[in-house]
Amino acid sequence: MEDQPVQISENTVGSSPQAEDVREESTLKDNEKVTEDTEEEQSFDFTETFTDGAEELKKELDNIIVVAPEPEQPEEVFDPSEFPPSYKDNLPKEQLILQYADNFRRQYVHLYRDRKPLFLCPVNECGVEKFVCTTIRPTQLPFKELYNWDGAAEFVADYLDFEPLRPSYDLPTRLLSPATVLKRQKGNCFEYSTVLVSLLIAAGYDAYVVSGYAAKETCLADETREICPLLKKREEVIQEEKKKEMKKYSVKPPRDLRSKFILRMEARKVAKKKAEEEQQKAEEEKRILELEKPPPDPLYGLRIHAWVLVLSGKREVAESFFIEPFTGLSQPFSNPNYLGIESVWNNFNYWVNMQDCSEGVGIISYDLGDCTKWEYMLTGLDKPVLQVPEGDLDILDEDEEDKDKDVEKHLDMPPSWVEPLKLSQRDYEMRCPQGKKVKLYKRAKLEKFAHYLMKDGLVSRLSVYEDRAMTDLILVKEFFQHRNDKLHTRVHNYRNGWINEYFHPGRSHSLKEHQYLSGAPEPENERTMIFCDEARVDGLVKRIETPTGMTEHYKDREDFLYYKNVVFRKRSKRITMSNTSVVADFRPIDKMVVKYHRNTAKKANEDVRELVFLVSEEKIQMIYHTDDASIASSTREFVKPHNWQEKGAIFLWSPDMHQTFQVDPNTADSKQVMLYQLLLELLRMEDVCRQRVRESEEEVRAIIQERQEEDEKSELGLSIYDTERNDKTKQHRRELERQVMLEKIRKQEMEVDYLAPFLAQMSDPEKISRSQAYTLKEESLTDLKQRLVDKANLIQARFEKETEKLQKKQAWYHQNQISMSKEDEDDYLNYCSEAMFRIHILELRLNRHKEMAPHMYMALEQKLRNDPRLSEFL
Repeated sequence: MEDQPVQISENTVGSSPQAEDVREESTLKDNEKVTEDTEEEQSFDFTETFTDGAEELKKELDNIIVVAPEPEQPEEVFDPSEFPPSYKDNLPKEQLILQYADNFRRQYVHLYRDRKPLFLCPVNECGVEKFVCTTIRPTQLPFKELYNWDGAAEFVADYLDFEPLRPSYDLPTRLLSPATVLKRQKGNCFEYSTVLVSLLIAAGYDAYVVSGYAAKETCLADETREICPLLKKREEVIQEEKKKEMKKYSVKPPRDLRSKFILRMEARKVAKKKAEEEQQKAEEEKRILELEKPPPDPLYGLRIHAWVLVLSGKREVAESFFIEPFTGLSQPFSNPNYLGIESVWNNFNYWVNMQDCSEGVGIISYDLGDCTKWEYMLTGLDKPVLQVPEGDLDILDEDEEDKDKDVEKHLDMPPSWVEPLKLSQRDYEMRCPQGKKVKLYKRAKLEKFAHYLMKDGLVSRLSVYEDRAMTDLILVKEFFQHRNDKLHTRVHNYRNGWINEYFHPGRSHSLKEHQYLSGAPEPENERTMIFCDEARVDGLVKRIETPTGMTEHYKDREDFLYYKNVVFRKRSKRITMSNTSVVADFRPIDKMVVKYHRNTAKKANEDVRELVFLVSEEKIQMIYHTDDASIASSTREFVKPHNWQEKGAIFLWSPDMHQTFQVDPNTADSKQVMLYQLLLELLRMEDVCRQRVRESEEEVRAIIQERQEEDEKSELGLSIYDTERNDKTKQHRRELERQVMLEKIRKQEMEVDYLAPFLAQMSDPEKISRSQAYTLKEESLTDLKQRLVDKANLIQARFEKETEKLQKKQAWYHQNQISMSKEDEDDYLNYCSEAMFRIHILELRLNRHKEMAPHMYMALEQKLRNDPRLSEFL
């Protein structure tokens, strides 16, 4: 049995137990002290002989490692005046729950002396003890991404910075509120978990904070031995192919005449070779895992950690799982990094684990209602008790009668003392502290950036390396947002030099994907373009370009075209000087191949499947579709006339210019006139095809030039609702506010001057005399009195007019009542109703005017007395 390293406690060697890892410096110092011998001792050559007991003692002493103490970092101090009273004081109910928790702790320590203490009542920012359940503050923030557990977990992992527990094997003495943690943007594992549980409970999940033990890598948020989540392949669901049912009269497939023994022996060789390859691969993976295995942790099983438990039942969660707060990823119960659980809690209750976790946390039960496995602190809360077997139901029925008699009152959890969580839109969009965050994974590095932080719209960058030292770069995957050119992903493979760019729908030319070589981004090089065929008129799906050719694939075209291939010849550049620039011709075309789908409206021997334009040989070949009853296709070949390139020329026709092969020998030969017309049509189609090829080349050049300009500018799109960054929206809002202010000032300046018309009659004197002041007063009051009388007369006249019309209508009704139809009677009643309504309104207006007229007269008189132009005389 190998000797295990022994740590000396503080009582024996004076070192502090706060050290976490073995330090090589102390060992080196001890070795240096041992090797410092005097010259006199070095001159003697002697050997020491030890007894068995001395030799054993020497081995034990060699295993002793002195651990140097770590300097303690002072805790951050908060100003209590910045917090509300709930942070600085405890309500009576909170004091009661603290006493209850202290009693629970004392009983737990008395019963389980060998277990670690529970995390119950740490102090908060103001140094006041608070129960951990009341520290959870369920708050639903106004961001839809935080409504699901994965979005909330990823946000918390990105938004906060990690602070390790010091020391890692002791519970923290302080637990900050989630509101303070969000403001600081950093916290330990307990504060991470409390913030995440607050968001999950508000979103409807059955979430809990878990206090337990975990491996060193998990406690220190070390993901250098984990595969990046972006590199993990999703499990593909393999659908089994349905076997075709063999009908009674269907043609049976031909018999397999190959030797079954030979096939079996070949299959055995293939299986043996495959097994050897798999074994070699497994051995290599095992060897790599051994090399990458972390060194032994002297504090294995003692490191304290906190994470989140989500139980099934709510929000359609089918299976319970863990959430690691530092990474934001879900973890199964069988994760070996979680070593043990001491307790769990939410905002309602606190549970202590009574199960053995020596074999991991994956085998224990998470039924919090089971009192034999989870000891709860408060009774009568949300978790149900165990289900009782059917045989014991009779006992429960007898006890139900006494249930109403003895009702025990239980202590419930006080409300949270924490302020509601708040997060501004700007802070939410920043996402990470200072807008940047770097995560290291196994042979990968992930960089995250806040939206609009990078000028090119970069939000994350994934770099994949070949070695663990991250020196041999394989590929870089970049993700973008808010770009006007619709670019959302770019993948640069440094092994083969290919760059893949992916675009959202809506950009020019309907480009969806662009693949090209990084060393040759210019036209007429190897590249592949994939388009959104639904948005293109020509139905182009893919274009593959090489220095010697171009291939295009189409979809859902009316002419049934689906394939076009062009082969170019080597060209000799014709250089022409035009404004000191070199202009090169298009590549000369050697051959063009066009393929069509089957048109069922035509016969197979008349439906063209493939056209081959042999430009260099001056020939045109036609291949028709194959009939169902045939195994070959009919073909035609035309030789172009010698003057086919001359415009307006008359082509000479001869039978030697045409060759054909007809599958059906009974088919009648085509007439020479029809063949001549077909040749003319083929020449026209060749010109159109050549023109389309030149347009495709021009389109490729335009796309490449446009992409170069877009990469140089890197313009980002802004929503009209983004008032913080949208300068146009800001300017428009300011302009509207300015116009409103100007309109308000204009109205104030243009307020009606009630003395203006009367002063105009007096030729607007600069100074008003006493007599003029009295005159202005009398004329103003007289004018108002006359206007009030005129208005009253107008209302009275309308009243009398409506009354007279109603009386006439009533007289007409009495005269014709006997001979009146039902429709006329209904019209009369409707008219009377409307007339009475108008008369009533006019009567109310007249009465109101009579009441308000004296008040208006007196108000004007008082206003004239207070007018600065008349006040000294009146």
